[in-house]
Amino acid sequence: MKFAPLRTLSILLVTLLLACGDDSGGGGEGGDSGEGSSGEGGTSGDGSSGMSGNSGAGGNSGTGGTAITPDDLMLEAGNPDGNCAIPQDARPEDISSPDHVIGTGTPASCTGAAFVAAVAQGGVITFDCGADPVTITLNETAKVFNDKGNVTIDGGGKVTLSGGDSVRILYMNTCDQAQVWTTSHCDNQDHPKLTVQNIAFDSGNHRDEGDEGGGAIFASGGRFKAINAVFTRNRCHDVGPEVGGAAIRVFQQSEGLPAYVVNCTFGGSEALRNECSNGPALSSIGVSWTVLNSLFTHNRAVGNGANPAQPNTPGGGNGGAIYNDGGEMTLQLCGTVIEDNHANEGGGAIFFVSNDHTGSLIIEDSQLRRNESAKFETDGYPGIFVIADGDPQVRGSTIE
Repeated sequence: MKFAPLRTLSILLVTLLLACGDDSGGGGEGGDSGEGSSGEGGTSGDGSSGMSGNSGAGGNSGTGGTAITPDDLMLEAGNPDGNCAIPQDARPEDISSPDHVIGTGTPASCTGAAFVAAVAQGGVITFDCGADPVTITLNETAKVFNDKGNVTIDGGGKVTLSGGDSVRILYMNTCDQAQVWTTSHCDNQDHPKLTVQNIAFDSGNHRDEGDEGGGAIFASGGRFKAINAVFTRNRCHDVGPEVGGAAIRVFQQSEGLPAYVVNCTFGGSEALRNECSNGPALSSIGVSWTVLNSLFTHNRAVGNGANPAQPNTPGGGNGGAIYNDGGEMTLQLCGTVIEDNHANEGGGAIFFVSNDHTGSLIIEDSQLRRNESAKFETDGYPGIFVIADGDPQVRGSTIE
């Protein structure tokens, strides 16, 4: 499947689409979550500035969708050469009986307000915005309510959700009382399950609203998976030793089960890169990930001073694509390409630190190349900084 890229208000931007320690969730959107780790090395460096994005329209209702013209270039998303098996739990959710359909067949009928309202009600959400690809700009964050059941958002390969470079796009936090507490153990519960599939997220921004990260998606608690999704031009805080996840920031997955990323694209070109202090594509503390048949390119960790922050620096700049920090956890990559990413400090592709040396980094049938670690990386593993239970487990892969 292919997506057509989005057109901003004033310029044509080619956007890739488709195909895709202990921690705590905090008390709400304002607070950071989790315990940080001790990354090594690194002195202060120059952080790069965030990229420009399209502006959101005024008001809280959001704007209607903007149809893509037929001459817009269409690009393949994900890793077309990835063929790793997909576990049943990581497969797309059934959308045959949606609870909410956004739109009535035209781009203008697909509004940010309608999407925000649907997410608040929970259930399966699909779109009817016409035959052509569409961009829906939000002017407020769509928030999952923990007592409304699981949430599945399916764009049908045609929908881009945009934060207008001014707001985070999607938020879930089982420990946020404002979103309703449903158990006495919000840090380890099996619901809600949040799934985003066949959809794109562009220009989400949580850069100036605290240091918790998650420019496009923040998901803490329950379960999370992204399937056939594309993430472009998302941003979060420029500096800080632990803040990360311009595209996706995850905490507290139920029973330590992994968050899934399947056939997704992060970045795709210099113009479409995601940026944050650390781990602009994926960032977490104490979370395991299974990443399958996906593509990470041109993303940038723009903080400086590493973790812990070196004297007279704000910290950050680790993990040009992925930042994985915590204790007993696993980062598994299979059928995935990570290339041309950059970290101002360590781990141009991956920063993986298991504080108690119980974690595992597994790389299978994947290609990691040209990922620049400006200041430090683990000997023998270009683009990777790793502290784990032994060396990375590398099978059928190239790391150069």
